Amino acid sequence: MITEQKLEEMAHNINFNSKTGEHSFFSVKEIPWHGLGTILQDYPTSAEAIQYAGLDFEVEKRPLFTLDTKMVEADNHNGLFLPSINVPDYYATVRTDTDEVLDVVGSDYHVVQNVHAFDFFDSIVGGKNGIMYETAGALGKGERIFITAKLPGYIRIGKDDLIDQYLFLTTAHDGTGSITAAFTPIRIVCNNTLNAALQTTEKAVRIRHTANAQDKLKEAHKLLGISHTLGQELKEIFNQWTKVRITDANVKRLVQLALAPNKEVLEKIYSGREESLSLQFNKKVDATLNYAFSDPTQTDPNTMGTLYGCYNAVTDAPVLDVQ
Repeated sequence: MITEQKLEEMAHNINFNSKTGEHSFFSVKEIPWHGLGTILQDYPTSAEAIQYAGLDFEVEKRPLFTLDTKMVEADNHNGLFLPSINVPDYYATVRTDTDEVLDVVGSDYHVVQNVHAFDFFDSIVGGKNGIMYETAGALGKGERIFITAKLPGYIRIGKDDLIDQYLFLTTAHDGTGSITAAFTPIRIVCNNTLNAALQTTEKAVRIRHTANAQDKLKEAHKLLGISHTLGQELKEIFNQWTKVRITDANVKRLVQLALAPNKEVLEKIYSGREESLSLQFNKKVDATLNYAFSDPTQTDPNTMGTLYGCYNAVTDAPVLDVQ
């Protein structure tokens, strides 16, 4: 049986470094729903952010070997000598601070160190009036990292609702996916919110982990242009959504569709077979609905009973990220 504590851990998936006894995450001023990591009162420099987020480690590609079982069985050295065979074209990615194996990658995979991800953000906008590091952290064993940087200005919804604008970057040391940098109105604090940002991102800079990945990062300044355009587009879309009134039943339906993890769940929702939906999925929906109908941030006229409010609930609610 999965306990509530285990479900919560699955939702945030923030790395816990057993050597330092700290969670690999930092946030500026606002305490995230999971309450982990370091909370700062001032925006850090990139060097400070790396340390506060527990990202001050490097990753190495190390050769893979397998035991020659036939020779081991015939070994006359009482187990002191274990003959091995090299595994060609495959390597393990390993954290150098903890010696944890993150995954297995191919020979053409190129490690982009965490510090280079921050260098990329530093190179986009220089000076004190540029982007500000808002959150950063590592997930799992450290195989995936994320960085959120706050941009100047806001997306204004109605008269008083101001939405922050962010650039985010995520990269993995396990061979999955590419380096992704994009604009988002979502403040990333965990696995949940990272997935939400990735799922709602249409225009992004994606770079494969190849030998010239670091050089391509330096050329990604077009993100600022993308961000300005998307910010204007979202302003128009969100303001239009504040005028679309929806019933509580429609809110539930939209939340179910937005949170559906696969086609099978979608088919059950469309066919009205809600009784066959999993307990974990229903808990996820209920948590989002509770946020949508009762959280103080959802009582504004622009959000209460509107399509925009439903969007806010899906992207902001601290739901359990389980299937």
